[in-house]
Amino acid sequence: DAYADVPWDDPDHRIDPDDPRFELSADDVLGGTAWYRAQPAGVRTRIGLHLYATFMKIGTQFENVLQRGLLEFALRLPNGAPEFRYAYHECIEEGQHSLMFQEFVNRAGFDIPGLAWWQRIGSRRVVLDARDFPALFFIFVLGGEDPIDHVQRTVLRSGRPIHPLLKRIMQIHVTEEARHLCFARHYLKTTVPRLGRAKKDALAFAAPLILGQMARLMMRPSAQIIRTYGIPKDVVAEAYTNNPRHRENTLVALDKVRALCCELGLVTTWSRRLWQAGGIWAAVS
Repeated sequence: DAYADVPWDDPDHRIDPDDPRFELSADDVLGGTAWYRAQPAGVRTRIGLHLYATFMKIGTQFENVLQRGLLEFALRLPNGAPEFRYAYHECIEEGQHSLMFQEFVNRAGFDIPGLAWWQRIGSRRVVLDARDFPALFFIFVLGGEDPIDHVQRTVLRSGRPIHPLLKRIMQIHVTEEARHLCFARHYLKTTVPRLGRAKKDALAFAAPLILGQMARLMMRPSAQIIRTYGIPKDVVAEAYTNNPRHRENTLVALDKVRALCCELGLVTTWSRRLWQAGGIWAAVS
């Protein structure tokens, strides 16, 4: 329960934009840049808080698309289908996640738009895919959930001081997302082998495009953050575009879903070029 299981009004959980626990560590690709380290302490903590709040706003919007898609998916299921019960349970849990994320955004104090207008329009197509092409929808699910799950687990395991409110939200999220990720993977393992060649080719084409886009949303600062704090273009390039460590972080975040696509035969000679062009390809052992 988003309001019973998170102690929002505990004084220790109050959000203070100057709290040093929101500062990005030197191990972070942006936090390790000379530009970031040269900023005043209050700016460094606000950038960190703004990043966390932005990822939660995007998470709220992603959960919205996911819930609408799951309802469309469930609408087509026959009586007695076990997936029906699961889909509604996940809708309930994702609704609680949305409440939790949005409450954090509200308390952080930033007016965050989240997805761009064209991404919001594109999300309507994803909802229809849940009804007409569920396998493609669940590729989208993994693209949205796997990278942020990896990021949150990495933060929780880092040993760094974490703001208790942020820590509690991440603990709840990674625990429940494990079940959602498991369902999506098993659905694809069951369904994809039975698809015809045309639909398999469509999945092979769409998977690297979806996964690359979702990873960028979850692992890079938004245009609003870059604009608000005046982050220079060369710093963005240093931290993200031309940074081998950021590329490695992205590859690791997509490791499981990339391996799944290989297992399902969705990485072909021609589709591998799309993975490589998007900078998200690494050989799967």
